[in-house]
Amino acid sequence: MEEKVLHVKKIGDFHYDIFFEKSFAQLSDRLNALNRTGKKICIVTDSNVGPLYLKAIEEELKKTTLLYTFYVLPAGEINKNLKEIEGIYEHLIVNHFDRGDLLAALGGGVVGDMTGFAAATYLRGIDFIQIPTTLLSQVDSSIGGKTGVDFNQYKNMIGAFHQPLFVYTNVQVLQTLPEIEFVSGMGEVLKHGFIRNKRYSQWLLKHKKEIMDRQLDICQEMIYESCVIKKTVVENDPLEHGERAVLNFGHTIGHAIEKLKNFSLHHGHCVSIGCAAAAYLSLKKGFLTEMEYEEVLTGLKTFHLPIEVNGISSQDILITTKSDKKMDKEHIRFILLHGCGNAVIDTSLTDGDLIEAIQKINIENKEPVI
Repeated sequence: MEEKVLHVKKIGDFHYDIFFEKSFAQLSDRLNALNRTGKKICIVTDSNVGPLYLKAIEEELKKTTLLYTFYVLPAGEINKNLKEIEGIYEHLIVNHFDRGDLLAALGGGVVGDMTGFAAATYLRGIDFIQIPTTLLSQVDSSIGGKTGVDFNQYKNMIGAFHQPLFVYTNVQVLQTLPEIEFVSGMGEVLKHGFIRNKRYSQWLLKHKKEIMDRQLDICQEMIYESCVIKKTVVENDPLEHGERAVLNFGHTIGHAIEKLKNFSLHHGHCVSIGCAAAAYLSLKKGFLTEMEYEEVLTGLKTFHLPIEVNGISSQDILITTKSDKKMDKEHIRFILLHGCGNAVIDTSLTDGDLIEAIQKINIENKEPVI
């Protein structure tokens, strides 16, 4: 695949770029192009990613006119909270960061969300860039400007919309990504095909071996195509007033499972289980044929993603689902499939509908095979 740049429009005429690269070698050029001579940049990363890539990032920063500092967060979703955000604020204050300075998120979705939220709220907003290092963040959380933190384990309840200056995607970092993290990212990749592009779903299945072997050209093409889908939806609805909600396919029940499992399951795995439940609801509503429903499940299982959960009660999943921020008055805004590749917003689901779908994906509610 040739080197590509994807332009993502913000509100109005302004846009930002997503750069798709196979190393960090162009990062200094991208930073110098911002014309921030003598300004400061703080690279925010976590305790897993820092030891892998901070040295390479520092070598690029030395080629710029920026003054730089590093701030390392403890890794893990459990640390995605306001207390850790306070640590970023203190670092910026002590190092005299002003509105002309910027942050950079080097890491996965947690680091990206937290850095973006800190940038959105420090001095009422400073600039930041995204350097995503997981598949999930490269295809999803680094794009679209949604930032935030969890509150008492309610996922992303506190946040802000704050778009990056640019996203620098180095696909080579996938070579060091643990297998479980790569598979988790595939949950979001597959979701993109389910909601907007059936042909993309078929392409993913056709190239399953190359993807799982992490062949860089194929992975770069996959990430690019996923970003095209997400950026198109985001451009049509930058502040999530309508169409952008389709990106939540699989997330409503998925987030409930993630919380009830105390974040012991990876995000993409929970989304996959949520996709299976949402596909079942789409089938029951008559929006999917039996064959299309099975295609969704087959796609998930092909990439080693789960379609069932155990260890939690169906009633607890229902209650937690209904506490989701996607509630619209008394109705939950649920994303269903009107055929593969066409996601729609539905507010007609009853508690009975939801509990039936939850029981379908909850192993504890199934009769043992004798």
